[in-house]
Amino acid sequence: MSKLALRRAWFQVHKWIGLILAILIIPISLTGSALVWDEALDHALNPQRYAVSGDSMIDPARYVAAAEAVLAPGERVASLTLPEEAGAPVVVAVSQPGKPMRAGPPARTTLWLDPPSARVLEKSGSNGGLIRAMHQIHGSLMVPGIGRQVVGWIGVAMMLSCFTGLWLWWPTVGKWVRGFRWRRHPHLDSNLHHLLGFWIALPLFVLSLTGAWISFPQFFGMFGGAAQQRGAGPDRAAMARAKPLAVTRLSLDTAIASAQAVLPGDLRQVTWPTDLKPEWRIALAGSSQPQVTVDDATGKAKAGQPQRENTARLMRRIHDGTGMGGLWQAIIFLGGILPAILAVTGIIMWWRARGWKAELKARKAARA
Repeated sequence: MSKLALRRAWFQVHKWIGLILAILIIPISLTGSALVWDEALDHALNPQRYAVSGDSMIDPARYVAAAEAVLAPGERVASLTLPEEAGAPVVVAVSQPGKPMRAGPPARTTLWLDPPSARVLEKSGSNGGLIRAMHQIHGSLMVPGIGRQVVGWIGVAMMLSCFTGLWLWWPTVGKWVRGFRWRRHPHLDSNLHHLLGFWIALPLFVLSLTGAWISFPQFFGMFGGAAQQRGAGPDRAAMARAKPLAVTRLSLDTAIASAQAVLPGDLRQVTWPTDLKPEWRIALAGSSQPQVTVDDATGKAKAGQPQRENTARLMRRIHDGTGMGGLWQAIIFLGGILPAILAVTGIIMWWRARGWKAELKARKAARA
Protein backbone atom coordinates (compact mmCIF):
# COMPACT_ATOMS: atom_id res chain seq x y z
CA MET A 1 0.00 0.00 0.00
CA SER A 2 1.38 3.41 -0.98
CA LYS A 3 1.73 6.25 1.50
CA LEU A 4 -1.12 8.11 -0.17
CA ALA A 5 -3.42 5.09 -0.01
CA LEU A 6 -2.49 4.50 3.63
CA ARG A 7 -3.17 8.14 4.45
CA ARG A 8 -6.58 7.90 2.80
CA ALA A 9 -7.37 4.75 4.77
CA TRP A 10 -6.39 6.37 8.07
CA PHE A 11 -8.45 9.43 7.12
CA GLN A 12 -11.55 7.26 6.65
CA VAL A 13 -10.98 5.54 10.01
CA HIS A 14 -10.45 8.88 11.77
CA LYS A 15 -13.46 10.49 10.08
CA TRP A 16 -15.96 7.74 10.83
CA ILE A 17 -14.84 7.30 14.43
CA GLY A 18 -15.49 10.99 14.96
CA LEU A 19 -18.81 11.07 13.12
CA ILE A 20 -20.28 7.91 14.60
CA LEU A 21 -19.14 8.54 18.18
CA ALA A 22 -19.42 12.35 18.33
CA ILE A 23 -22.79 12.31 20.07
CA LEU A 24 -21.33 10.02 22.78
CA ILE A 25 -17.84 11.53 22.99
CA ILE A 26 -19.15 15.02 23.82
CA PRO A 27 -21.07 14.12 27.04
CA ILE A 28 -18.37 11.70 28.20
CA SER A 29 -15.64 14.29 27.66
CA LEU A 30 -17.47 17.24 29.21
CA THR A 31 -18.54 15.31 32.33
CA GLY A 32 -15.01 13.97 32.76
CA SER A 33 -13.68 17.50 32.56
CA ALA A 34 -16.08 18.71 35.27
CA LEU A 35 -15.44 15.73 37.57
CA VAL A 36 -11.74 16.54 37.86
CA TRP A 37 -12.79 18.99 40.55
CA ASP A 38 -15.93 17.26 41.79
CA GLU A 39 -15.30 18.21 45.43
CA ALA A 40 -15.09 21.90 44.62
CA LEU A 41 -18.16 21.51 42.43
CA ASP A 42 -20.06 19.86 45.26
CA HIS A 43 -19.11 22.73 47.59
CA ALA A 44 -20.50 25.20 45.06
CA LEU A 45 -23.71 23.27 44.34
CA ASN A 46 -24.44 22.14 47.92
CA PRO A 47 -23.00 24.70 50.38
CA GLN A 48 -25.42 23.53 53.09
CA ARG A 49 -23.45 20.29 53.42
CA TYR A 50 -20.36 22.20 54.48
CA ALA A 51 -21.96 24.86 56.74
CA VAL A 52 -20.15 23.59 59.85
CA SER A 53 -20.06 25.59 63.07
CA GLY A 54 -16.48 24.67 64.01
CA ASP A 55 -13.76 22.04 63.89
CA SER A 56 -13.90 20.50 67.38
CA MET A 57 -14.84 16.82 67.53
CA ILE A 58 -17.06 14.87 69.93
CA ASP A 59 -17.54 11.19 70.73
CA PRO A 60 -18.01 9.19 67.46
CA ALA A 61 -20.98 7.36 69.03
CA ARG A 62 -22.89 10.68 69.15
CA TYR A 63 -22.53 11.07 65.40
CA VAL A 64 -23.93 7.59 64.89
CA ALA A 65 -26.84 8.29 67.27
CA ALA A 66 -27.65 11.54 65.43
CA ALA A 67 -27.60 9.71 62.10
CA GLU A 68 -29.76 6.84 63.34
CA ALA A 69 -32.34 9.33 64.58
CA VAL A 70 -33.13 10.40 61.00
CA LEU A 71 -32.82 7.04 59.24
CA ALA A 72 -35.75 5.53 57.40
CA PRO A 73 -36.97 2.03 58.34
CA GLY A 74 -34.52 -0.61 57.15
CA GLU A 75 -31.59 1.78 56.67
CA ARG A 76 -28.37 0.87 58.50
CA VAL A 77 -25.18 2.82 59.18
CA ALA A 78 -22.42 1.44 56.94
CA SER A 79 -19.51 3.78 57.67
CA LEU A 80 -18.47 6.87 59.60
CA THR A 81 -15.82 9.22 58.21
CA LEU A 82 -14.31 12.03 60.29
CA PRO A 83 -12.89 15.14 58.60
CA GLU A 84 -9.17 15.33 57.84
CA GLU A 85 -9.11 19.09 57.29
CA ALA A 86 -10.63 22.16 58.89
CA GLY A 87 -14.08 23.18 57.72
CA ALA A 88 -15.12 19.72 56.57
CA PRO A 89 -18.18 17.84 57.91
CA VAL A 90 -18.51 14.38 59.37
CA VAL A 91 -19.91 11.97 56.76
CA VAL A 92 -22.07 8.95 57.51
CA ALA A 93 -22.84 6.43 54.74
CA VAL A 94 -26.04 4.42 55.14
CA SER A 95 -27.13 1.28 53.30
CA GLN A 96 -30.65 1.34 51.90
CA PRO A 97 -33.15 -1.49 52.41
CA GLY A 98 -34.26 -3.80 49.63
CA LYS A 99 -32.49 -6.03 47.17
CA PRO A 100 -29.23 -4.72 45.70
CA MET A 101 -29.07 -3.78 42.05
CA ARG A 102 -27.58 -6.31 39.65
CA ALA A 103 -25.22 -3.80 38.10
CA GLY A 104 -23.52 -0.65 39.30
CA PRO A 105 -22.69 0.49 42.82
CA PRO A 106 -25.23 -0.21 45.56
CA ALA A 107 -27.65 2.54 46.54
CA ARG A 108 -26.52 4.54 49.56
CA THR A 109 -27.84 7.38 51.68
CA THR A 110 -25.29 9.95 52.78
CA LEU A 111 -25.55 12.24 55.80
CA TRP A 112 -23.38 15.29 56.45
CA LEU A 113 -23.05 16.23 60.14
CA ASP A 114 -21.69 19.26 61.98
CA PRO A 115 -18.52 18.15 63.87
CA PRO A 116 -19.04 20.12 67.13
CA SER A 117 -22.77 19.42 67.55
CA ALA A 118 -23.56 16.27 65.48
CA ARG A 119 -26.41 18.24 63.87
CA VAL A 120 -27.48 16.75 60.55
CA LEU A 121 -26.68 19.26 57.83
CA GLU A 122 -28.19 17.28 54.97
CA LYS A 123 -29.40 13.82 54.02
CA SER A 124 -29.25 12.74 50.39
CA GLY A 125 -29.50 9.56 48.33
CA SER A 126 -26.45 8.47 46.35
CA ASN A 127 -28.41 8.21 43.10
CA GLY A 128 -29.56 11.83 43.09
CA GLY A 129 -27.96 15.16 42.29
CA LEU A 130 -26.07 16.65 39.37
CA ILE A 131 -22.64 15.29 40.34
CA ARG A 132 -23.96 11.74 40.63
CA ALA A 133 -25.62 12.12 37.23
CA MET A 134 -22.32 13.26 35.73
CA HIS A 135 -20.55 10.22 37.24
CA GLN A 136 -23.19 7.96 35.69
CA ILE A 137 -22.90 9.63 32.29
CA HIS A 138 -19.11 9.50 32.32
CA GLY A 139 -18.89 5.92 33.57
CA SER A 140 -21.79 4.20 31.82
CA LEU A 141 -23.79 6.75 29.80
CA MET A 142 -26.61 5.97 32.26
CA VAL A 143 -27.11 2.60 30.55
CA PRO A 144 -27.49 -0.23 33.12
CA GLY A 145 -25.48 -3.39 32.60
CA ILE A 146 -23.55 -2.84 29.36
CA GLY A 147 -23.02 0.91 29.67
CA ARG A 148 -19.60 0.58 31.24
CA GLN A 149 -18.42 -1.72 28.46
CA VAL A 150 -19.77 0.70 25.83
CA VAL A 151 -17.73 3.51 27.39
CA GLY A 152 -14.70 1.21 27.43
CA TRP A 153 -14.99 0.51 23.70
CA ILE A 154 -15.36 4.24 23.07
CA GLY A 155 -12.04 4.62 24.90
CA VAL A 156 -10.47 2.05 22.56
CA ALA A 157 -11.87 3.92 19.55
CA MET A 158 -10.49 7.18 20.93
CA MET A 159 -7.02 5.67 21.21
CA LEU A 160 -7.22 4.75 17.53
CA SER A 161 -8.53 8.22 16.72
CA CYS A 162 -5.54 9.81 18.50
CA PHE A 163 -3.11 7.67 16.50
CA THR A 164 -4.78 8.36 13.16
CA GLY A 165 -5.12 12.04 14.00
CA LEU A 166 -1.38 12.38 14.60
CA TRP A 167 -0.73 10.54 11.34
CA LEU A 168 -2.98 12.96 9.45
CA TRP A 169 -1.50 15.99 11.25
CA TRP A 170 1.98 15.16 9.94
CA PRO A 171 2.67 17.46 6.96
CA THR A 172 2.86 15.68 3.61
CA VAL A 173 5.19 18.33 2.19
CA GLY A 174 8.19 19.93 3.87
CA LYS A 175 9.50 19.54 7.42
CA TRP A 176 7.34 18.34 10.30
CA VAL A 177 7.54 21.76 12.01
CA ARG A 178 5.18 23.01 9.28
CA GLY A 179 2.45 21.19 11.18
CA PHE A 180 2.56 23.85 13.92
CA ARG A 181 1.50 26.61 11.56
CA TRP A 182 -1.83 28.18 12.46
CA ARG A 183 -3.15 28.76 8.94
CA ARG A 184 -2.80 25.35 7.32
CA HIS A 185 -6.35 25.74 5.94
CA PRO A 186 -8.52 28.71 4.95
CA HIS A 187 -11.21 27.86 7.54
CA LEU A 188 -11.03 28.56 11.28
CA ASP A 189 -12.60 25.24 12.27
CA SER A 190 -10.03 23.26 10.25
CA ASN A 191 -7.11 25.11 11.82
CA LEU A 192 -8.56 24.59 15.29
CA HIS A 193 -9.10 20.90 14.60
CA HIS A 194 -5.54 20.27 13.40
CA LEU A 195 -3.70 22.33 16.00
CA LEU A 196 -5.78 21.48 19.08
CA GLY A 197 -5.86 17.84 17.99
CA PHE A 198 -2.06 17.67 17.96
CA TRP A 199 -1.59 19.17 21.43
CA ILE A 200 -4.22 17.01 23.10
CA ALA A 201 -3.48 13.76 21.24
CA LEU A 202 -1.01 12.26 23.73
CA PRO A 203 -2.89 13.20 26.94
CA LEU A 204 -6.14 12.06 25.34
CA PHE A 205 -4.54 8.73 24.40
CA VAL A 206 -3.50 8.27 28.05
CA LEU A 207 -6.97 9.18 29.34
CA SER A 208 -8.61 6.84 26.81
CA LEU A 209 -6.27 4.00 27.77
CA THR A 210 -6.88 4.45 31.50
CA GLY A 211 -10.64 4.74 30.88
CA ALA A 212 -10.63 1.47 28.94
CA TRP A 213 -8.56 -0.10 31.74
CA ILE A 214 -11.21 0.90 34.29
CA SER A 215 -14.03 -0.41 32.07
CA PHE A 216 -12.38 -3.80 31.44
CA PRO A 217 -10.64 -4.67 34.75
CA GLN A 218 -10.70 -8.42 34.09
CA PHE A 219 -8.86 -8.09 30.77
CA PHE A 220 -6.31 -5.49 31.85
CA GLY A 221 -5.92 -7.19 35.22
CA MET A 222 -3.80 -9.80 33.48
CA PHE A 223 -1.21 -7.09 32.88
CA GLY A 224 -1.51 -5.47 36.30
CA GLY A 225 -1.48 -8.52 38.58
CA ALA A 226 -5.10 -8.15 39.72
CA ALA A 227 -6.12 -11.44 38.12
CA GLN A 228 -3.86 -13.33 40.48
CA GLN A 229 -5.74 -11.98 43.50
CA ARG A 230 -9.16 -13.28 42.50
CA GLY A 231 -10.70 -16.30 44.13
CA ALA A 232 -9.52 -15.45 47.66
CA GLY A 233 -13.00 -14.67 48.99
CA PRO A 234 -15.97 -12.50 48.09
CA ASP A 235 -15.21 -10.24 45.16
CA ARG A 236 -15.24 -6.46 45.39
CA ALA A 237 -18.73 -6.10 43.93
CA ALA A 238 -20.17 -8.59 46.43
CA MET A 239 -18.44 -6.83 49.33
CA ALA A 240 -19.85 -3.47 48.18
CA ARG A 241 -23.38 -4.91 48.22
CA ALA A 242 -23.03 -6.64 51.59
CA LYS A 243 -25.47 -5.46 54.28
CA PRO A 244 -24.20 -4.01 57.55
CA LEU A 245 -25.20 -6.11 60.53
CA ALA A 246 -28.43 -4.97 62.16
CA VAL A 247 -26.99 -5.73 65.62
CA THR A 248 -23.25 -5.94 66.32
CA ARG A 249 -21.71 -7.79 69.25
CA LEU A 250 -19.14 -5.08 69.87
CA SER A 251 -20.06 -1.48 70.52
CA LEU A 252 -18.51 1.24 68.38
CA ASP A 253 -16.39 2.51 71.27
CA THR A 254 -15.10 -1.00 72.03
CA ALA A 255 -14.15 -1.63 68.41
CA ILE A 256 -12.29 1.68 68.19
CA ALA A 257 -10.46 1.03 71.48
CA SER A 258 -9.39 -2.42 70.29
CA ALA A 259 -8.01 -0.97 67.08
CA GLN A 260 -6.12 1.82 68.82
CA ALA A 261 -4.61 -0.64 71.28
CA VAL A 262 -2.96 -2.42 68.33
CA LEU A 263 -2.10 0.67 66.31
CA PRO A 264 -2.31 4.07 68.07
CA GLY A 265 -3.63 7.00 66.08
CA ASP A 266 -6.56 9.37 65.70
CA LEU A 267 -9.71 7.90 64.25
CA ARG A 268 -10.41 8.65 60.58
CA GLN A 269 -12.99 6.11 59.42
CA VAL A 270 -15.04 3.19 60.69
CA THR A 271 -16.72 0.63 58.44
CA TRP A 272 -19.35 -1.60 60.05
CA PRO A 273 -19.32 -5.43 60.01
CA THR A 274 -21.43 -7.00 57.27
CA ASP A 275 -23.26 -10.25 56.64
CA LEU A 276 -20.39 -11.35 54.36
CA LYS A 277 -17.53 -10.26 56.59
CA PRO A 278 -18.42 -9.69 60.27
CA GLU A 279 -15.47 -7.50 61.19
CA TRP A 280 -14.96 -3.80 61.82
CA ARG A 281 -12.55 -1.95 59.56
CA ILE A 282 -11.01 1.06 61.24
CA ALA A 283 -8.67 3.57 59.61
CA LEU A 284 -6.38 5.61 61.85
CA ALA A 285 -4.43 8.78 61.07
CA GLY A 286 -0.67 8.70 61.01
CA SER A 287 -0.34 4.94 60.48
CA SER A 288 1.43 3.27 57.57
CA GLN A 289 -1.14 0.47 57.54
CA PRO A 290 -4.34 1.21 55.63
CA GLN A 291 -6.63 -0.02 58.42
CA VAL A 292 -7.12 -2.25 61.45
CA THR A 293 -9.68 -5.06 61.37
CA VAL A 294 -11.54 -6.01 64.56
CA ASP A 295 -13.43 -9.31 64.71
CA ASP A 296 -16.97 -8.54 65.84
CA ALA A 297 -17.32 -11.89 67.63
CA THR A 298 -14.02 -12.01 69.54
CA GLY A 299 -12.87 -8.39 69.63
CA LYS A 300 -9.46 -9.44 68.31
CA ALA A 301 -7.77 -6.63 66.39
CA LYS A 302 -5.25 -7.07 63.59
CA ALA A 303 -3.28 -4.38 61.78
CA GLY A 304 -3.52 -4.61 58.02
CA GLN A 305 -0.56 -4.86 55.71
CA PRO A 306 0.72 -1.69 54.04
CA GLN A 307 -1.29 -1.22 50.89
CA ARG A 308 0.84 -1.05 47.78
CA GLU A 309 -0.41 0.79 44.74
CA ASN A 310 -1.10 -1.71 41.98
CA THR A 311 -1.48 -0.89 38.31
CA ALA A 312 -5.27 -0.70 38.49
CA ARG A 313 -5.19 1.96 41.23
CA LEU A 314 -2.52 3.89 39.34
CA MET A 315 -4.65 3.83 36.18
CA ARG A 316 -7.63 5.20 38.09
CA ARG A 317 -5.56 7.97 39.71
CA ILE A 318 -4.16 8.97 36.33
CA HIS A 319 -7.67 9.00 34.86
CA ASP A 320 -9.36 11.11 37.54
CA GLY A 321 -6.29 13.10 38.67
CA THR A 322 -6.40 12.07 42.35
CA GLY A 323 -3.08 13.00 43.95
CA MET A 324 -1.55 13.81 40.55
CA GLY A 325 -1.02 17.53 41.08
CA GLY A 326 -2.62 20.63 39.63
CA LEU A 327 -0.81 20.48 36.27
CA TRP A 328 -2.11 17.02 35.37
CA GLN A 329 -5.58 17.93 36.64
CA ALA A 330 -5.55 20.94 34.32
CA ILE A 331 -4.49 18.68 31.44
CA ILE A 332 -7.36 16.30 32.26
CA PHE A 333 -9.74 19.26 32.26
CA LEU A 334 -8.55 20.27 28.80
CA GLY A 335 -8.67 16.62 27.81
CA GLY A 336 -12.42 16.81 28.34
CA ILE A 337 -13.06 20.21 26.77
CA LEU A 338 -10.94 19.85 23.63
CA PRO A 339 -12.39 16.52 22.38
CA ALA A 340 -15.83 18.15 22.42
CA ILE A 341 -14.44 21.01 20.32
CA LEU A 342 -12.73 18.52 18.00
CA ALA A 343 -16.01 16.61 17.57
CA VAL A 344 -17.88 19.79 16.62
CA THR A 345 -15.16 21.09 14.26
CA GLY A 346 -14.85 17.62 12.71
CA ILE A 347 -18.56 17.55 11.92
CA ILE A 348 -18.33 21.04 10.39
CA MET A 349 -15.38 19.96 8.23
CA TRP A 350 -17.24 16.84 7.09
CA TRP A 351 -20.39 18.78 6.25
CA ARG A 352 -18.46 21.37 4.24
CA ALA A 353 -16.63 18.60 2.37
CA ARG A 354 -19.96 17.05 1.45
CA GLY A 355 -20.99 20.38 -0.04
CA TRP A 356 -17.99 20.86 -2.29
CA LYS A 357 -17.97 17.18 -3.29
CA ALA A 358 -21.61 17.45 -4.35
CA GLU A 359 -20.81 20.63 -6.26
CA LEU A 360 -17.84 18.98 -7.97
CA LYS A 361 -19.98 16.00 -8.93
CA ALA A 362 -22.62 18.30 -10.40
CA ARG A 363 -20.01 20.10 -12.49
CA LYS A 364 -18.67 16.83 -13.87
CA ALA A 365 -22.20 15.73 -14.72
CA ALA A 366 -22.84 19.02 -16.52
CA ARG A 367 -19.69 18.67 -18.59
CA ALA A 368 -20.62 15.16 -19.58
